Amino acid sequence: MRLQRTLKQEVGFEGIGLHTGQYSKVCLKPAPRDTGIIFRKPDHSGDKRITIKPSVNSVIDTAFSTTIGYNGAKIRTVEHILATLSGLGIDNVIIDVIGQEIPILDGSSIELTNIILQSGIAKQGQKKPYLRILKPVIFTDRNSEIAVFPFNGRRISYRIYFNHQLLGEQNLSLDITEETFIKEIAPARTFGFLKDVEYLRANGYAKGGSFENAIILGKDGILNSTGLRFKDEFVRHKILDLIGDLSLIGLPIYGHIIASKAGHSTNIKFLKKLLYHQDCWEIVSEASQHCYAYT
Repeated sequence: MRLQRTLKQEVGFEGIGLHTGQYSKVCLKPAPRDTGIIFRKPDHSGDKRITIKPSVNSVIDTAFSTTIGYNGAKIRTVEHILATLSGLGIDNVIIDVIGQEIPILDGSSIELTNIILQSGIAKQGQKKPYLRILKPVIFTDRNSEIAVFPFNGRRISYRIYFNHQLLGEQNLSLDITEETFIKEIAPARTFGFLKDVEYLRANGYAKGGSFENAIILGKDGILNSTGLRFKDEFVRHKILDLIGDLSLIGLPIYGHIIASKAGHSTNIKFLKKLLYHQDCWEIVSEASQHCYAYT
C-alpha cells in the first residue's frame, strides 16, 4: 500500500473544449491528505465557487464524454484529467476551472502528464486505501460488457470493434502502473469518424474538434497527416477513458477489469453495479489494519 500523493506546486493549462469549442482555463493546486479530488468553478455571479466532488453520483451525462455536476453547475469531459491523476497516483488535488469544459489539449493525456511530472509529485504521510475485488462482477449492456475479477494488482484488458477497414478489432491487456500509464496510455488520442462530424456538431458535440486534437478517420483511413502514435492507438485511448471513469469510485481498484466495446455510459453503469454488490469487494486500509464497508 502506497502513501497518498499530491502536487508539489500549482500547475495550469488552458485551451478549447472538444465539445463546446469554448476556451477554458484549469489550475490544479496541492491539497492536504484525505482531501481527494475536488473541482471548483465560479457560480453565475462569479463571486462564489461551487464545489463538485467527482463520483459516480455526480455524473450527470455520459454522451460522448463524462460530465459531472452539482447544484446547477457542471463540467464536461473530465475523463482525461481524471485518468491522468489516477494514472500518476495523485490522490489529493483541488482543480479550479474557468469555463464549461476541460480543455482537450491534443486529445490525449500526455501534455497534462508532462506538466505534472515537470512540476513534481509530493508524497504525504498517510496511506491510500484501495478497493480489492473478492468475487467477479459482470455487467452487460446490449453489445457492451465490463467485468472485474480478483487479481493481485491493477490490470485492464480491453477489446474494441468497429466496422471500419483500418480499425476492425483491437485488443490490449496491461498492468496499470505509473510507468505503463505514462508510456503506453497517456499519449493515445481520442478519435472519431468524418461521417459523424456533421451529426455531432448539429447536436452540440465536437464543436472544438480538429486534426490537432483528435484522430479523424475517413472511409479509407486516417486523415491526419501526422499518422498514429501507436498501431493500436484506438484501444489505448479507450483504456485511457476507462481509467478516468473508474476513478469516480474514489479508490484504486485492485482487480482485473475486462471490457468489450464499452463507453462512458457502460463504464458508469458498471461502477454502480459494482458498488451495489458489496459482498464482491472490500476496502483495505493498512493504517487501520482492517477492511471496512464503503460509504
